[in-house]
Amino acid sequence: MWFYSSYSDVTNGQYTISDVALVGGGAFPQPGEISLSHNGVLFLDELPEFKRGILEVLRQPLEDREVTISRAKFTVTYPSSFMLVASMNPSPGGYFNGPNAPVTSSPSEMQRYLSKISGPLLDRIDIHIEVTPVPFEKLSEDRKGETSVDIRKRVTKAREVQTVRFKESDVVHYNAQMNTKQIRKYCLLDEASKQLLKTAMERLNLSARAYDRILKVSRTIADLEGVEDVNGSHISEAIQYRSLDREGWLG
Repeated sequence: MWFYSSYSDVTNGQYTISDVALVGGGAFPQPGEISLSHNGVLFLDELPEFKRGILEVLRQPLEDREVTISRAKFTVTYPSSFMLVASMNPSPGGYFNGPNAPVTSSPSEMQRYLSKISGPLLDRIDIHIEVTPVPFEKLSEDRKGETSVDIRKRVTKAREVQTVRFKESDVVHYNAQMNTKQIRKYCLLDEASKQLLKTAMERLNLSARAYDRILKVSRTIADLEGVEDVNGSHISEAIQYRSLDREGWLG
């Protein structure tokens, strides 16, 4: 199932969805958007426009892959294993501070805007990617990139590898679901890779949760390459996918 969620009801610059609508609940508890996205994708556009309290309720289902709603006489648990995809602008005006940006914001305004997304929530998102504006020359060039068909083949092959890897588990089916014990088993690093990751952890002040996510992403990158062991290049690439962890990202 693929589930797409987008909200256009905005009041005072914020989406007005309630935590009950997102997580579920009510006098007679019903599943919310994240449970309806089970085994699918939940897409949240303009992430900082959601109220911070609403976003914080995502932390439990992202970690536990289920939502528990308690009432005086009973408790209901809904499955919520979904892929969270979110987008956001770097500033309230929608543009990063650049010489050609039509709208500019001060560094403090940009920092205040991005700080609406808490560190604990960002920790639970495996990949952060900065998408820079594409110049006209790139848009108009004739050179073709890898086709979606070829990409799909690589992804399918990587998923088949993961299916075999976790065939003895009833609850883990792909790399993102690995627990700490499985991460230590399937993401073995040589000394050079360990040192690289240690340096990144210290310089970026990464949490233990971010450490595990880097290893999971590294394992997936290796699977996409058809490589059995995780190496330094996979670690380096995974670290690059933690854009919002970098101190001084705003310049």
